[in-house]
Amino acid sequence: MILAVLFANSEGNILVERFNGVPAEERLHWRSFLVKLGADNLRGVKNEELLVACHKSVYIVYTVLGDVSIFVVGKDEYDELALSEVIFVITSAVKDVCGKPPTERLFLDKYGRICLCLDEIVWKGYLESTEKDRIRRLIRLKPPTEF
Repeated sequence: MILAVLFANSEGNILVERFNGVPAEERLHWRSFLVKLGADNLRGVKNEELLVACHKSVYIVYTVLGDVSIFVVGKDEYDELALSEVIFVITSAVKDVCGKPPTERLFLDKYGRICLCLDEIVWKGYLESTEKDRIRRLIRLKPPTEF
């Protein structure tokens, strides 16, 4: 299961978060842990260079894209290899929505569309869609008959 997807800015403020199967009392711990992990390790990392960590028998794959850090946390069948596929789809969708690796300002301007993409990619803790064209079609918010 994909436990969490978080986007944070360079100061460590959470921009978007999605938790699945994580109790509310544990979410604060995960937020602070991931932000600290990013602050310690993401300085000087190239865009889309993946880093991997393991914590409490779960896997964490994280990267930086423009001014935004992206964290994906998974367990069981979502090991580091599966999470690298998830984060690749997410980064591709964000670049597609923004037109380039986003600054924080551009990310916040496109916030709604990014959230729609994220909802199409990860649904209830599982990877739902990986095809860029399908994701783009689904976030248009038009009935399928109007294509």
